[in-house]
Amino acid sequence: MSESARIGILLVDDHAIVREGYRALLAKQPDLQLLAEAEEGMEAYRLFKQCAPDVVVMDISMPGMGGLELISRIKQRCEQARILVFSMHQNPLFALQATRAGALGYVTKSSPPEVLLRAIREVYGHRLYLSDDIARLLALEKIGSERLALETLTAREFEILRLLIEAHGTEEIAQILSISPKTVCNCHYLIKRKLGVTSDIELTRLAIRLDVLGA
Repeated sequence: MSESARIGILLVDDHAIVREGYRALLAKQPDLQLLAEAEEGMEAYRLFKQCAPDVVVMDISMPGMGGLELISRIKQRCEQARILVFSMHQNPLFALQATRAGALGYVTKSSPPEVLLRAIREVYGHRLYLSDDIARLLALEKIGSERLALETLTAREFEILRLLIEAHGTEEIAQILSISPKTVCNCHYLIKRKLGVTSDIELTRLAIRLDVLGA
């Protein structure tokens, strides 16, 4: 593979031994090329401007400028920048914050080497990539927040939700609960707003996921 066809990487980690391990791993990949290394945020930002890497592989915890600030600065300079976070943090909050800042991938350092390599290639293709452990934790976190949102529904709203999922219409629900159709419509709107959905299809999928019918 020609040099120009290889994926150029900027590696950012404050531990020299860790960078040495990455360097050895990347050197074995014919489609990957390590362009530069940095051990802290300001140096990484300077090197990003200098060598224009295809993918930035970076830790999120560094001395000086933190990883989230570095991601934000890089994205402000180059909106199309592809950034993969490779971190020891398994808290899904770190992954959420990193992706919100502009990272396309988040892989934990407990992942096998092949996961990191796959993540680099996926992020290079502008595809979101999360290691399995983080993806599972994020899914659990999402379900947890959805359940908390479900608990904000009043008893009437919850009953209307169940009837909506059972495919009852507005007039029918009004008759069942002895309330006006307008009240049903207002509750329907409030239910969607509280649960953070914008359509009845999303509402149905969410209710199924949270087992509302079986509750």
